[in-house]
Amino acid sequence: MSSISDVRNGMIIEFKEGLYEIVDFLHVKPGKGPAFMRTKLKNVKTGRVLDNTFRDSDNFVEVRLERTKKEYLYREGEFLVLMDSENYEQMHVDASILGDKEKLICENMEVMVLSTPSGEILGIDLPTTVIQVIAECEPNVKGNTASGSGKVAFTDTGLRLMVPFFVEAGEKIKIDTRTAEYIERA
Repeated sequence: MSSISDVRNGMIIEFKEGLYEIVDFLHVKPGKGPAFMRTKLKNVKTGRVLDNTFRDSDNFVEVRLERTKKEYLYREGEFLVLMDSENYEQMHVDASILGDKEKLICENMEVMVLSTPSGEILGIDLPTTVIQVIAECEPNVKGNTASGSGKVAFTDTGLRLMVPFFVEAGEKIKIDTRTAEYIERA
């Protein structure tokens, strides 16, 4: 059991029959009355964020998640096939666990698998950046640079994103996996 004085960002706790990550917290010590803590909690499975206030006397259970490095090999139907680089053991993970980040994952990419000590897989963390190839985009037209925005492009994994006008089909680009936005040419 932990008390509210042990709270830190990134901590995983059991709360309302689920696992939640503490995204933000604020200790409040009013002049009158007991101290309390306002928290912003993110459900580890669903990603839903909720606000909650803990009293000074509240206790909770901290959960230690295991982070294991795996290599993404390929997609097999509705599953992602991951391999442990040390013992070459393969595992199948439901592709829906990635959510909207599914088009950012590339073959032979190293990922971190988050799981409970009992072995339940909660999520997959991708590296901060990924390099992909532009499969198709609009052609360059002289004078397009005046608008300053960009053009729509599709990567070889099917990801749709905005890129600068100078990027052409067949080029490798670096993409931020947190925002799915273009960073630079690779």
